[in-house]
Amino acid sequence: EVQLQASGGGLAQAGGSLRLSCAASGFIFDDYAIGWFRQAPGKEREGVSCITSTDGSTYYADSVKGRFTISSDNAKHTVYLHMNSLKPEDTAVYYCAAQYPTFETSRSDPSEFDYWGQGTLVTVSS
Repeated sequence: EVQLQASGGGLAQAGGSLRLSCAASGFIFDDYAIGWFRQAPGKEREGVSCITSTDGSTYYADSVKGRFTISSDNAKHTVYLHMNSLKPEDTAVYYCAAQYPTFETSRSDPSEFDYWGQGTLVTVSS
């Protein structure tokens, strides 16, 4: 059974930090790209970051570059999103998702990802 478990969300002050975790199971972890997406109230789901094990490439949305860092512990089948310098605009439900990557697939388009976790809520107070 494919499972993606997002955790680590919570309440942070503006300027603070949180670390999200995505624990994956039920598929060949090293063959997939793992992405983080978020959805704020009244907004569409957007790509935040993604890491691809096959080539080590990463993606970051412009809004989080320099503040968020994605990393992977392949032995633990877990991907992390280190969020620093948090802003109230970062408030959203954060989801992790898995994609079997090809040259044609986007690392930031939610519709291109195959498996999804349940999400974890991040709230940043001003």
